[in-house]
Amino acid sequence: MRSHLRRLAILAVTAALAGCDMQPDPPPGPTPVGPARFVNVTVQYRQPVECINAQGPCGNAVVFLGSWMNAGQEVYLTPDAGSHVWSGVAPGVPVNWPPQEEPHRVRVFDPHLFDTPTKGVTAARILVGGQILDTYDEPGTPEEAARVYIDDNGVGRNPL
Repeated sequence: MRSHLRRLAILAVTAALAGCDMQPDPPPGPTPVGPARFVNVTVQYRQPVECINAQGPCGNAVVFLGSWMNAGQEVYLTPDAGSHVWSGVAPGVPVNWPPQEEPHRVRVFDPHLFDTPTKGVTAARILVGGQILDTYDEPGTPEEAARVYIDDNGVGRNPL
């Protein structure tokens, strides 16, 4: 009888151990990255009244450029009648607000400024998503750019 109980006990322990996971759990990985978010953003640029070019063309369009854009994705702005304001919509701008990475860098090419040291590039007088931009990189050079964050509503935000 004792050997019978002993066999039942061994069988019970073996069955219990077979159902247990004896391997340690792997360390948890990084949290999954959420899906990328993109919005359309309004852009406005106020062009200087005077075209200061000695020989360069002044009638060409103003072009908006953003750091997220690839070649061929630049936005040609349209002049607003009766003013020196150029407007457009930049499609598919990656949302980067709240800040967790570098802000976007934006600028325009203005043919009125072609004969300046910036060769027509400027980040001054730009509104992106309704925000007047006030933080610049490399002002007064052809690499001049304003920095901006974009929220889920397409509203621009200056860096903190």
